[in-house]
Amino acid sequence: MKLRNTAAAAAVVVALAVTATACGKSGSPDDKAGQGGESSSAQALPSYKVNTAADVKDSPVFARIKGKKITIGTKADQPGLGYENPGTKKRSGFDVEIARMIAADLGFDEDHITFKSVPSEARETQIASGGVDLYVGTYTINDERKKQVGFGGPYYVAGQDLLVKADSSIKSVDDIKGKKVCSATGSSSLKRIKDPKYGAAEVKAQQGYQLCVQDLVNGSVDAVTTDDAILKGYAAENKGLKLTGNLFSKEPYGVGLNKDDKALREAVDKALEAHEQNGDWKKAYDATLGRSGAPAPTPPAVERY
Repeated sequence: MKLRNTAAAAAVVVALAVTATACGKSGSPDDKAGQGGESSSAQALPSYKVNTAADVKDSPVFARIKGKKITIGTKADQPGLGYENPGTKKRSGFDVEIARMIAADLGFDEDHITFKSVPSEARETQIASGGVDLYVGTYTINDERKKQVGFGGPYYVAGQDLLVKADSSIKSVDDIKGKKVCSATGSSSLKRIKDPKYGAAEVKAQQGYQLCVQDLVNGSVDAVTTDDAILKGYAAENKGLKLTGNLFSKEPYGVGLNKDDKALREAVDKALEAHEQNGDWKKAYDATLGRSGAPAPTPPAVERY
């Protein structure tokens, strides 16, 4: 996704590049240059043992990919969650680590994972068509989406917040009446903020949150809204921005997969539970989202259905 060639856009790109802790081998930190000069004091990412004997019986998706490669959809523009380094093309973030640990349990090492950047509005289509085998990218579980796709998890619970300039008078969603707000096309955050009860003068839809942040930096909008977990990464690298800290939703993140593949869903749920119990989940959080200064929460319980 290309940003407009403006000074503000360049500043955003530089800031985002700094936050990337790209990964080489499965679960291992990339070199120092790939981390934007990250010091050795940063929390180390865990490594994930690949289950070479993995077999998910009765899973059509697993039968198709077994012994080959797994394609996992994620975001590419969310620091701390799902980010693709524009120089190295390597992926980093908490969602990326969740994807890697699940893949390892399914028998796929780093060389047999293909990450695919998928925008919010294309998630259901990509999953249903087989364009991706799993989707791990700040994907909120809700009943409407369950009509189209299946969900493993949740593996994290976030909440919708607002990112504003440090000197903004906006303290909560109650203050956006008459203001301009931006969110990503196809996101539940965009749908929620359009509710007339909030009274936004304009709700702008962009193809990704990087573009929304760019609009905020250059003054085209007054706030960016999405899950606080996503906004933390941008706030950490743009010192003139801040979160209001007043959440107005509950967003349980799940792993999207084929709606009818119950065997694969169970395998994903078991993988999440195993890595939460052995400490990998917390280590992955501390090395990614934890860099924002927010301590690791208790992992949410898997909700089978």
